[in-house]
Amino acid sequence: MSKKRGLSLEEKRQCILQVFHESRDVFTLKDMEKLGMKKGVIQQSIKDVLQSLADDDLVHQEKIGSSNFFWSFPSEAAVKIEGNIGKLDRQLQEHRKQLAELEQTLAATRTDRQSTAEKSKKLAELQDLQQTAQSLQADLQQYSENDPERVEAIGNAALISRDCANRWLGNIEALRGWCKTRFEGMENQLESFFEENGINATMDYLA
Repeated sequence: MSKKRGLSLEEKRQCILQVFHESRDVFTLKDMEKLGMKKGVIQQSIKDVLQSLADDDLVHQEKIGSSNFFWSFPSEAAVKIEGNIGKLDRQLQEHRKQLAELEQTLAATRTDRQSTAEKSKKLAELQDLQQTAQSLQADLQQYSENDPERVEAIGNAALISRDCANRWLGNIEALRGWCKTRFEGMENQLESFFEENGINATMDYLA
């Protein structure tokens, strides 16, 4: 019998995100080690997986008292993906612009008596930009074709943006309530923490 293949890092990340998105709750590292193991992620790797997700802004991590708490809500995934797509698209457009400018410059040099070294330099720059543009195009294509959350976000456009904002506000309220229950007697510290992060009573749902 062949040995069962272990999960890759990306598979572990998806399993951990699934725990957060299915529960819509806040957990300690100890909680996540237990829940992650139920998803097939070995306990020793869960801390590193959580850190990689936090580094990519897919999981939030905050220290309250002496404990670290982690959470991630489904609506944030679509927002993160849209942000990545927008960034890649802007980079691609900028490189296409630079590419067009270099192509014009190279066309002009064909009739000028520039040195061979200058032409070689510009050709090298052109090749670098072409490779970068191809790489960005591939990244953008990957997001466009392989990510169902991105397809859903684009398909529903403004309605999903509104719903995500409202769900995010609901998640914030749920987090506030959970913290007040979990840390009874620390209401003032918790309110100060939320105020410092731009969360206050004036926030309201979008109609």
